[in-house]
Amino acid sequence: MKKPNSPAAQTRRVRWLAATLLAAAMATGIVLMRPDSSETGRTDTSVQRISRGKIVYEQHCASCHGAKLEGAPNWRQRLPGGRMPAPPHDDSGHTWHHPDEVLFGIVKSGVVPPYAPAGYLSDMPAFGSVLSDEEIGSVLAYIRSHWSEEILKARAEMTRYTGAK
Repeated sequence: MKKPNSPAAQTRRVRWLAATLLAAAMATGIVLMRPDSSETGRTDTSVQRISRGKIVYEQHCASCHGAKLEGAPNWRQRLPGGRMPAPPHDDSGHTWHHPDEVLFGIVKSGVVPPYAPAGYLSDMPAFGSVLSDEEIGSVLAYIRSHWSEEILKARAEMTRYTGAK
């Protein structure tokens, strides 16, 4: 029988620890890359998807939310008609506070229940008849690609407790 502190035993423990850490890292990667049901069953943060999202964003979103995702001027102040201006989608706004499923639903259906109270006034149109689910998912991937590491970590922490993505 080998001694517990023999060089061979220490080597086995180091190898076991290395294998365990490698398995944990791989599992973490798999969890982080898991499919996102709000975006047609997959999460694709590839350069191609983000590039497609940029094109769709420029065509359908930038006129209200800004070419650089900066939002409308004075976006926190109601307009004379009672509606809120388009918020920014960069770190300075609140878009990152919402789970992917909510963001997807707002883009697809507009700011209506269950995404807002009944009767909420918004200029945000529903894009479900204009954009495919894939295009909506690409726009959201483009927006997410602009969030800082700090925001992404805060968002992950927020959604971890709710089970949302």
